[in-house]
Amino acid sequence: MSKDKKILLVDDSAFMRKVLRDIFESDGYTNFIEAGNGNEAIQKINSEKPDFVFLDIIMPDVNGMDVLRGIGTGTRVIVVSAVGQKEMIEQAKSLGALDYIVKPFDRDQVLEKAKAYFDK
Repeated sequence: MSKDKKILLVDDSAFMRKVLRDIFESDGYTNFIEAGNGNEAIQKINSEKPDFVFLDIIMPDVNGMDVLRGIGTGTRVIVVSAVGQKEMIEQAKSLGALDYIVKPFDRDQVLEKAKAYFDK
């Protein structure tokens, strides 16, 4: 599996973006873009064309569901959110998310879910 995938980390919490970045860096990934809100995420998806997006749902201005609606299904997205209700997970997947990781998560869980899609 290629470790140079371009990964966009979207979360309004700089700490959470750093946690995700540290997880991927510990596994050898080096190519990251970050966005602190939904508007920035949509701009970076359109301009940077990341291979993968890890997307928070609860953010100010444009939330993660609106980001999913705005980008369509051509972008590979895994949602990472503290909101773990079944309806929210189903809605995210219906809008094109590949998978859904509920916070708090552990390193192995994130890498396992990511790798399940990185090679597809």
